[in-house]
Amino acid sequence: MSSDPRQRIAARAAQELRPGEIVNLGIGIPNLIPGLLAPAAGVFIHTENGLLGVGPRPRDEELDPDLIDAAKRPVTALLGASYFDSADSFAMIRGGHIDVAVLGALQVSALGDIANWAVPGKDVLGVGGAMDLVVGARRVIVTMTATASNGEPKVVPECTYPLTARAAVDVIVTELSVFRLRGGALCLTELLDGVTLDQVRQATSAPFRVELEA
Repeated sequence: MSSDPRQRIAARAAQELRPGEIVNLGIGIPNLIPGLLAPAAGVFIHTENGLLGVGPRPRDEELDPDLIDAAKRPVTALLGASYFDSADSFAMIRGGHIDVAVLGALQVSALGDIANWAVPGKDVLGVGGAMDLVVGARRVIVTMTATASNGEPKVVPECTYPLTARAAVDVIVTELSVFRLRGGALCLTELLDGVTLDQVRQATSAPFRVELEA
């Protein structure tokens, strides 16, 4: 597994995706996932600016300026991809047709509340499609580092940043571990390679149950 935390997180999150699922990827770490999926994985990547069937980042000779994702970064389109406008894209999201949303977060609480769009006292660029995605998708996977740049835990008892949604998160993947929300409780289900339980406890301020899976 890569020593780059972002790559570790993206690679582990990619393992959560199942054949046939329609998956929306947020900006940042989630955008690394298409390059980690084999075509045989059978996952259909959706972007809210109007493409279903997103492929990996293009090589120089594949670059098409008309093919971009919601972060305005170039993408490729897989064979059989479809195009639509933003209204139809958000109808898919709000209509419950997105199986999985993978997105970053500033904080996730012990109850699965998510804050991912604003830090008090800093410039706010807007929430984008996050509020629609976390309530419209059938499953929500958060990909983020375990701690912020100042060392503060991101998995917290209660969110102190403005909320995106309450009790919306199903899975949290960090460079240290995997948490799952089960029956309204936060459960540690996996330690990534080389990580100890003490490391996770030091990087997590929220209470959690240890239910490590074989």
